[in-house]
Amino acid sequence: MSVRAMPSAPSARLEGVLDYRFTDKALLTMALTHRSFGAPHYERLEFLGDGVLDCVIAALLYRRFPDLPEGDLSRLRSHLVCQDTLRQLAQEIHLSAALRLGEGEIKSGGCQRPSILADVLEALFGAIYLDSGFEAATAVIERLFATQLATLVPGQSMKDAKTRLQEWLQGRHQALPKYILLETTGAAHAQTFHARCQIDSQDICAEGAGSSRRLAEQSAAAHVLRLLEGQGA
Repeated sequence: MSVRAMPSAPSARLEGVLDYRFTDKALLTMALTHRSFGAPHYERLEFLGDGVLDCVIAALLYRRFPDLPEGDLSRLRSHLVCQDTLRQLAQEIHLSAALRLGEGEIKSGGCQRPSILADVLEALFGAIYLDSGFEAATAVIERLFATQLATLVPGQSMKDAKTRLQEWLQGRHQALPKYILLETTGAAHAQTFHARCQIDSQDICAEGAGSSRRLAEQSAAAHVLRLLEGQGA
């Protein structure tokens, strides 16, 4: 593996968002490099990171749900370790800004392709594992998946809170919820978003917070759903 120059501004910002600084910057560069850009690229790291992610999520679920049977744990893990979830997380940390793609891949929109975003995120987990070990990779994964883990409810639909709330309202022919961004706090690399979900037809509103606007809205929607369930509506 050749020694690379110091990372670009986007990759340096990415380290800040991950709250992890690479000792071996060449691993970070490789994890962000698509085969269309050149070699070495991320595919071997993605293979490794996929295994690390599976193990970490399995362990987190095992501890979080001590009474849940194997089949239910497997379904929860499949919900978390999937392309769509990884894509969403990659978008939240603005991973696309740090990708190294070939000209053709850039023109075809590769920086927003779900498969690439998911694979590169897994490659980053593999790179962190090689750079600092399993505990460091676990810490990063646990931080990134914190909201998803916190909102998991075994036996409940795996649809996210905003989707479930929308379906609840549509099933009763009521207007869709309003989402309002209240404020954004914290440093640029570690912002917290605060949002409100408002249901005018039910005279109900609730607030939520998260590391992105989408997660803040999801949190607020989850609170509204709990209020509606508590009313027996």
